[in-house]
Amino acid sequence: MKWTSYPYLLWIIIFILVPLVLVLLYAITATEEHISNLEFTLDNFNRFLDPKYFDVLWVSVKLALQSTVMTLILGYPIAILIAKEKPSKRNILISLFIIPMWMNFLLRTYAWLTLLGKNGIINFIISQLGFGPLDLLYNDGAVLLGMVYNFLPFMILPIYSVLVKIDNSLMESAEDLGANKFQVFTKITLPLSIPGIITGITMVFMPAVSTFVISRLLGGGQYMLIGNLVEQQFLWVGDWHFGSAISIIMMIFILLTMAITAKFDTQKKGSRGLW
Repeated sequence: MKWTSYPYLLWIIIFILVPLVLVLLYAITATEEHISNLEFTLDNFNRFLDPKYFDVLWVSVKLALQSTVMTLILGYPIAILIAKEKPSKRNILISLFIIPMWMNFLLRTYAWLTLLGKNGIINFIISQLGFGPLDLLYNDGAVLLGMVYNFLPFMILPIYSVLVKIDNSLMESAEDLGANKFQVFTKITLPLSIPGIITGITMVFMPAVSTFVISRLLGGGQYMLIGNLVEQQFLWVGDWHFGSAISIIMMIFILLTMAITAKFDTQKKGSRGLW
């Protein structure tokens, strides 16, 4: 190991390994006693077996899956359109998705309160058309909209980065051999873009399933997602042990999800190689 890698190794130990060890230590202990008197237990994990916590997990996974599917449906055509543009125009379009990400995540979510509120811009336009104000906030739709808006670039960019590298001569050759546009898409574009789709799904699902800011602001506190539950245990209840146990469970869940998507991606690559 070269000496130049030591700063990175030190960074990993201080800011990744040590926090993980502390979270694990809180998760498997019951009291705040001195380290020599710690009582190790799995009760914090057993508490999560309560059906009410499974309901919270189910709602979190459901909304995360819905937002992932919606970002894929919206993001894939956008990525294709951008990849087909000239390089100069392509860079401008990509910048339009990247620049909003420079703004603070909390501020971007707060902006939707102004747009969707009863006195917001959308309801103002609706009232000018002669209709009554709509309840656009504090429901599943508002939370889902916030997730899709905030995480859509994480779906577009990986897919775009794969599509832009596909050799156009492959598509031209397929068309010369008599393939129509649908066949070119299903036989060439879609299979070759699978790695970008897998990466995009992973990058959207992971933050979506653990988010708590979006559900708190756009859900009005009516939606208890798994991220809100962890926040509640640490900041309001003061039960760091149970909060750490939930964090460990979510970490395992996310790692399993990543392993499944990675395995699926590997199988796809292998099948393409055999073909």
